[in-house]
Amino acid sequence: MAGRIPQNFIDDLIGRSDIVEVINSRVSLKRKGKEFSACCPFHNEKTPSFTVSEAKQFYYCFGCHAKGNVIGFLMDYEHLSYIDAIESLAADAHVDVPHEDSGFTNKNQEDKQPYYNILKQASELFQQELKTSERAIEYLKQRGLSGEIAKQFKIGYAPDGWSFLSDRLGTSNENLNSLIKTGLVVNKENDKTYDRFRDRIIFPITDQRGRIIGFGGRILDKGEPKYLNSPENAVFHKGYELYGLYETKQALRQIDRIIVVEGYMDVVALAQSDINYAVASLGTATTTDQIQKTFRTTHEIVFCYDGDNAGKKAAWRALENTLTVIRDGMIAKFLFLPEKEDPDTMVRKEGKEAFERRIINATTLSDFLFDKLKSEVDLATNEGKAQLANKANKLIQKMHNSLFKDLLIEELSTLVGLSQQHLESKISSASQEKRKHAQTTKPIRGQQVQNNKTRIAIALLLQNPDLANQHKVPDTFQDAFTKGLPLLYELQKTIETNTQLTAAALLERFRDSEHEKAFNILSVLQTPETENTDNINEVYKNLIERLHYEDRDEYFSHKLENNVSLTAEEKKEYLAHCMK
Repeated sequence: MAGRIPQNFIDDLIGRSDIVEVINSRVSLKRKGKEFSACCPFHNEKTPSFTVSEAKQFYYCFGCHAKGNVIGFLMDYEHLSYIDAIESLAADAHVDVPHEDSGFTNKNQEDKQPYYNILKQASELFQQELKTSERAIEYLKQRGLSGEIAKQFKIGYAPDGWSFLSDRLGTSNENLNSLIKTGLVVNKENDKTYDRFRDRIIFPITDQRGRIIGFGGRILDKGEPKYLNSPENAVFHKGYELYGLYETKQALRQIDRIIVVEGYMDVVALAQSDINYAVASLGTATTTDQIQKTFRTTHEIVFCYDGDNAGKKAAWRALENTLTVIRDGMIAKFLFLPEKEDPDTMVRKEGKEAFERRIINATTLSDFLFDKLKSEVDLATNEGKAQLANKANKLIQKMHNSLFKDLLIEELSTLVGLSQQHLESKISSASQEKRKHAQTTKPIRGQQVQNNKTRIAIALLLQNPDLANQHKVPDTFQDAFTKGLPLLYELQKTIETNTQLTAAALLERFRDSEHEKAFNILSVLQTPETENTDNINEVYKNLIERLHYEDRDEYFSHKLENNVSLTAEEKKEYLAHCMK
């Protein structure tokens, strides 16, 4: 997977990213000497055991032994894939992620650019068509939208016809292929094509850099489906994107809260009423990815749904997904509108001030959670209390360690009459059992380094790559008799060919390799030798010399004990070795 992104880009990205800044924006860190500390976000604890090294750009927890660099942290903390973690770091650094042709069928960046181009051209055509369609203009006026707001959101109109886009943009095989790949044009089995969007108001969906990645189309008259979305493709992933997020960032310098609604028209209607902080989840239940993305923009999310059963079910799914994401400092609320009302109709009926009062007074996550669970059990009985505790525990287990989690446990304690300590132990033991199962089922990879001096030498080199430029390891380490020395040799050669590698980037080089497990452990190994930074050069030099002597001693002893003749060169080396 990593081969699709140039390794030197990953090295540079890690080098320019500050792990302290990245982690501190998600977990509150406090300086402790040369390092930073916090309660670990990966397990429940009262006393901080999670440390972040600014010098080495690593994090490590002495409690659960979670460890890694900035990419590993994002993967574990935000449940991101490797590629998504790199994309997230790159977005924060305001750089594009390049992709190279490594023989893969989909060559990412080179394949995607034509898609962005064709989507932009299609959007421009749709916008031009809106200007000339009296019927579409009248529809938007009836919905209370102005020309200015339509322009701000690049709203357009797809005329009624089967080949509007293909006639204008599909004039070459490359363009036609891009139209098909982005879902703007549908290719039937007999190789005939037709436009996906016909006689619909068009809402362009943009990514965080303002590039159009897809469309939503709303039918003007009665018909099904009422809304039609672009299909999933190389640039559009429905469960990750949010309609209106880019426009929100453009409209507001400081975003105090974001309201998540269900429809495109809701976002635009709220913006028309000067509520410029609404986004839509593209007609699906709000996903964990979408919630994480929103919390990276603001500290407060208000989920807005219809008050009917379907709305409450969607809200509950959003709550469950929020629990896996929320940390201290984040706020989640739930706003339920009267049945058969949506933000579009509601804000037009009562105006901005009244609607914003609803937003401010929305139900908190904790109230929604416990009100829902209490409605499902009989709290007058011990059986009902046990049911409530069991249901709540399963949800609270999903949460990262935080004061908010503690407060939910405290509230649950009051409701069911069990001590907070007892509930915490139940939740903690269940979580530990899950982690234990994950650890026992995970295959053990990587060479085990047993010799203590070898471990220390590798740890020193991993944590201080500059040592490789000052002290060369002997070539005999490549096929050394002593276990672990070949790893040290490989590490040395990696640094020699990439002299600017930071410690964190060096560790990243060995992700998914056979040495990953050993290197992850040694990258955070703390011994008197690794902590003695004032004399680290001398310590490393002496270690290399000692390891070389011991390895050759073992090599010669093995040969002589097994009556294996030494070469002339080896005899000379053996005599010199015996004189030391």
